[in-house]
Amino acid sequence: MTTDAHPGPLRILVLGAALRAASTNAKLASLVAGMLTEAGADVDLASMREFDMPLYDGDAEAAHGVPDGALALRDRLERCDAFVLASPEYNASVPGVVKNAIDWVSRVRPQPFKTKHALLVSASPSLVGGNRGLWALRVPLEHLGTRVYPDMFSLAGAHEAFTEDGQLTDPALQQRLEETVTAFLHLVEADARYVCLQRRWYEFLGDRTGAPVTQRAED
Repeated sequence: MTTDAHPGPLRILVLGAALRAASTNAKLASLVAGMLTEAGADVDLASMREFDMPLYDGDAEAAHGVPDGALALRDRLERCDAFVLASPEYNASVPGVVKNAIDWVSRVRPQPFKTKHALLVSASPSLVGGNRGLWALRVPLEHLGTRVYPDMFSLAGAHEAFTEDGQLTDPALQQRLEETVTAFLHLVEADARYVCLQRRWYEFLGDRTGAPVTQRAED
């Protein structure tokens, strides 16, 4: 029987989206990467510092093409089955460096965010843990066809939330993060390996199983 089973471990890109080396989001990305590795995934842990690119400029793109940093991030995305983005929150929204990277990478054809699964996490010293930034981040990713996992994880008081060995000081939060990461990985596994599941996206409740797939702004 022909199947679309995905051999080997799932490949997950975990991207720490802050530029600062000592960022709590880098610590959170590392923690999530460890959880995914323990669950059997093949993890590619990266930092936004690895993908240098200028501010998006249509004239620069026309003259020089997509910069090497954006192409390198595109390559890492293409090699993964899903990605986790640990992003800080700047002024209750998406950091400019993150949005700029999304804008540049989306210019590549075929653009790599299309149909990828994504888990969004954040860490912040604030009481909301960067959650407002994650809600804003969902908008461009979902517009590009990314299947953003409904549950997000935001770590409040992040400057005091990590132990010396990189775990969370609050056992309940540690358990919740582990459960979120595990559930996300199970969803990615189901989509990547089980031939009985068909990819469908419907805009209206009246759509039928046999109806044509609704096109999103993916290309």
